Parts: sequence; structure tokens; C-alpha cells
Amino acid sequence: MPPGASAEEIKKAYRRLARRHHPDVNRNDKNSEEIFKEINEAYEVLSDPQKRRIYDQYGHQGLDGRYTGPGFGFDGFGDLGGFGDIFDMFFGSGSRTGARRRAAGEVGSDLRYDLEITLEEAATGVEKNLRLSRLERCETCDGSGIQPGSSKVECGYCRGAGEIRRSQYTILGSFSTVSTCTACQGEGRIIKDPCRACGGHGRTRVTSERTVRIPAGVENGSRIRLREEGDVGARGGPPGDLYVIVQVKPHEIFERRGDDIFCEIPIGFIQATLSDTIEVPTLDGKEKLHIPEGTQTGAAFKLSGKGIPNINTGACGDEYVVVRILIPRKLTDEQKKLLLEFARSCGVELNPEGRSFFERLLGK
Repeated sequence: MPPGASAEEIKKAYRRLARRHHPDVNRNDKNSEEIFKEINEAYEVLSDPQKRRIYDQYGHQGLDGRYTGPGFGFDGFGDLGGFGDIFDMFFGSGSRTGARRRAAGEVGSDLRYDLEITLEEAATGVEKNLRLSRLERCETCDGSGIQPGSSKVECGYCRGAGEIRRSQYTILGSFSTVSTCTACQGEGRIIKDPCRACGGHGRTRVTSERTVRIPAGVENGSRIRLREEGDVGARGGPPGDLYVIVQVKPHEIFERRGDDIFCEIPIGFIQATLSDTIEVPTLDGKEKLHIPEGTQTGAAFKLSGKGIPNINTGACGDEYVVVRILIPRKLTDEQKKLLLEFARSCGVELNPEGRSFFERLLGK
């Protein structure tokens, strides 16, 4: 909510926060009564135009009676104190409420694991064991960071407040800034005797194994999320997530295009001319494929359902076999003679010696 919020917006925000932090609703929270008191104090100022103007000009000291009467507005200095400060307090940032929130456990870091699989595994699905290093909760102190038998003590730097408040007095009024205590990270308490196993961090690095199921039809670069399998959070916070990035290795024969696969198969020119039945590879074995007579190089034949299953629907794509006609590099004299006879029978006149048209016309 911006500093220029209307009275109706302030009232709605107050009611929402008051319901959330009312002591009767949060009986197990010892801090709820203090938070509720801060919300009421903030609303008392923000809902009163006169008090709101004084606070905007002179800060807390103006409300305490230390500065009264006309003065200079601080519209250009909202980040240094004044109106922006009380808005921060009202919404729980920059105040003791915000400090307590920062002192709570943090969500752990997400982890990434690059997993390489084959095209066959991508087509059928596979289970893989992952070996990874991650931060886990210290078993000795159960994540508290405190040596067993010891306890936390009040922070001597902020005296348990979890925040440091600094005030600056100028001829224009007083500016107050609030920051999280760096000694206790806003918690108000510090560890006097750190856990010897984790050094007071509450976490230790452990190498462990996890099993992940790779679904059939997964594509290269796909990301699989394993919830709460990342690093455990600091100060007892929940773990982050583990992201498995799937890398499908290039195949020696097949090329994947979406859910379909393509492969090139060489055949002889006699097979292409006279027809033949050949065996071609698929992802799950071999299939027979009929080559009709007169097949030209580059012709593609479809094997229905022999491709990759769609990861969403499960319907399989197709396999396309592209034929390339091979021309023999060396022939025997007898084979050449037979081919020449075949050419003449087809009305094709060959010129193996490379003579020009006029040379042949003159009989040279």
C-alpha cells in the first residue's frame, strides 16, 4: 500500500490485520498481544488526518508533543523516516514485527541435478538413483545450532528487541531508522554455546541418494521438480526443492522430432528398382518394411506408433524410415556388360568414353 492510501484502504487493511493478529485468535503466540497493540497505535495515527499530518512532518517526536505547530512537509524523504516509517510498522516491515519475521526459519536453497538418459529410456520411462550432496538438519542439535544442554541468551547488542533504532535530529525535525540487528539476525537472542557438530549453523552437508522416476516421453531439457529435496533452511526453515534437468543423449541411428523419430536406411539400386522386403530398426526391436519397385532416394516410409509416447496423452508418435539408394563403386566386366544391355533395352545410349556428340556423329 503506498503512502498516499485513502482512508477506506487504510481501514480495510487495519481490519484484516487486526483479525489476523488478535490475541484471542493467536493464544499460543506470546507476541500477538504486542503486535496487535502496534497495529492499533498505527491505525490511530493513520485514521486521524491531524495526527497523520504531524507524523508525516515531525515523526514520532511530533506525536509525543516535542514538535508542534506548522513546519515543513517531508514528502520527499519518506524512506528516511516519517510517514513511510509508520506504514512499515503498520504492515510488519521495518518494525519489531518485521524483525521477528526475518528471525523465523528461512526456506532452504533449491538444488539442480543434470541427469543424462538414452533415447530408449526417454521413450519407455526409467527410474534413476541420484547421488547428491545437500545441507540437512544437524542430528546432534536437531537444527537449533545449540549444543545439547545449553540454551540461547538475550542479545546484548539490541537487548532482545531484534532491531536497532537510530534517530537523527535536524532543524527540519527528527528522522528515525530501524534496521535488523546484525548480531542476532533479528531474533533477539544469540547462541552462547554453539553445537560442536555443526558449528552453530544447525545444518551439516550430507551425501545421500534419491530415486527419481523419469516419465515416458520426457524431452531433452525437461525439468522435474522434487519438492523439499533441496537444502534444508537456516534456523529450522523448510527445505528447498531439487530440480532434475534431463539431458537425452544423441542417438546413433534415430533423430527425434517432437513425438516422431526419423532414421535413414541405405538400400541397393536393384532393391529400389525391383522391390524388396527389408528389416529396419525401431526403439523396441526390428520391423519388416516393404520397399515397392521404383522407389526413389529420399522416399520416407511411416511405421505407425513406433515413435515416442506423448508425455501428456500417452499417444505414441510414428517412425519415419528415409531410404538412401546406394550406387556400387566397382563392377566386374560381366556386370558392366549386363548393365549396358539393360540400358540399350531401355533406349538409353551411354557415353562411357566421354566423347562429344560431334565425335560420336563422325565416328571418331
